[in-house]
Amino acid sequence: MRSADVTGSSKAIGFIGYSNTGKTTLIEKLIPIFRARGLSVSAIKNAHHGFDMDRPGKDSFRYREAGAGQVLIATGQRWALLTETPQQPAGLDELLAQLAPCDLVIVEGFKSEGRIPRIEVRRTTNTEPPLFPHDPNVIAVAADHPVATTLPLLDLNDAANIAAFVIDHLKL
Repeated sequence: MRSADVTGSSKAIGFIGYSNTGKTTLIEKLIPIFRARGLSVSAIKNAHHGFDMDRPGKDSFRYREAGAGQVLIATGQRWALLTETPQQPAGLDELLAQLAPCDLVIVEGFKSEGRIPRIEVRRTTNTEPPLFPHDPNVIAVAADHPVATTLPLLDLNDAANIAAFVIDHLKL
């Protein structure tokens, strides 16, 4: 069994697959199921294109434009730490280490990084070849159609069963 320990007290599960397979939708359904079972959950999303949660003209944007390597934005309800990494993008292990301890970290993407267990998400509309034959970290496939594999095949439309599989696999 692959190690899912990432930060000592946190365990992680990854969801990988091609664009428009339903990874985000599945994760959005899984989080409340895990929370209802009393688990604390964090999430990491790998964006393949640049993003900016800041806006030009705002103070925090201006600090970054002036050269600040990190800018922390805080309100009464949340805070966010923006870190510039133009020369060396942060890898999955480094990002996992930034999270506060929790019971479960759900990772979307990072299909070629880290050694966390992963579930490949597939839809009938996928024309791309499966990822699982080339990734020893894939522990199951969640699909809306039959898939030829010796791995556990989970019904993509049954989030409760997928959550139970994750809880059992990670011994949460």
